[in-house]
Amino acid sequence: MIMDDDAAAGSEPQPRRTPGPLRLGGREFPPERALVMAIVNRTPDSFYRPGVTWDEDAALERVHAIVAEGADLLDIGGVPAKPGPEVTVTEEIRRIVPFIERVRAAYPDLVISVDTWRHEPARAACEAGADLLNDTWSAWDPKVADVAAEFGVGLVCSHVGVALPRTRPHRAAFSDVAADVLDRVLLLAGRALAAGVEADRIVIDPAHDFGKNTWHSLEVTRRLGELTATGWPVLMSASRKDFVGETLGVGVDDRLAGTLAATAVGAWLGARIFRAHDVLQTRQALEMVASIKADRPPARATRGLA
Repeated sequence: MIMDDDAAAGSEPQPRRTPGPLRLGGREFPPERALVMAIVNRTPDSFYRPGVTWDEDAALERVHAIVAEGADLLDIGGVPAKPGPEVTVTEEIRRIVPFIERVRAAYPDLVISVDTWRHEPARAACEAGADLLNDTWSAWDPKVADVAAEFGVGLVCSHVGVALPRTRPHRAAFSDVAADVLDRVLLLAGRALAAGVEADRIVIDPAHDFGKNTWHSLEVTRRLGELTATGWPVLMSASRKDFVGETLGVGVDDRLAGTLAATAVGAWLGARIFRAHDVLQTRQALEMVASIKADRPPARATRGLA
């Protein structure tokens, strides 16, 4: 069920959703289950462990490992978010499409997400078997939503402020960053619905660090409940990001503890999907939070009972 409210700014409706299952590919996930979205970058220059899955065989081995560790979704990217050499549409397709086909053949039921902001790679990815389009650059190319509707796949609606693809924020300023995030992602969710994307396949993402400084990302995390209150499934992508590193004063290799702390806060506030480099640790953090919330029983509980 969708309920429309008037937008705080502009005339387009901002839809809110009655919480319910999330459908991705042929799978249906209940609202109480937090999902781990594992990262596999088909790039030689990612910010964390660059090139480790650049070789396609190595990338497939990584898929085998993260599925065993409990990944619910796989997010495949062919272009790094950071500034760098141009990656053409043709090159992005070359990097991701054959790999999607191999993953789909190996795991027919695994939910495959593709991290792209351009409609041409999005279309090629859907033709190869992708189930979700993770548009991290906030509808820079509005045709991505049309592709999602055409193929009946999911769509991530994100917030980047005024940032353009593959740029870093420079003196980013918001009068209220959480309100700005809320307005933008709900606006895009409404546009996705109008384009024909099914409501139970739409996800919203505040996009930590994208177009934001560390103070902004911390505030968005603290106020994540304002996003989850809309009823839309919220994706949290905080894994080893700069706001974690700057907050703790550590480099990318030492950001796991901070990432898991942010993950636990996000899970407590109701986020549904967690994009992660460290799948096993993220899964354990989410299960611990779920047990504290009484959504999941302990794996075993014998202490004081024998």
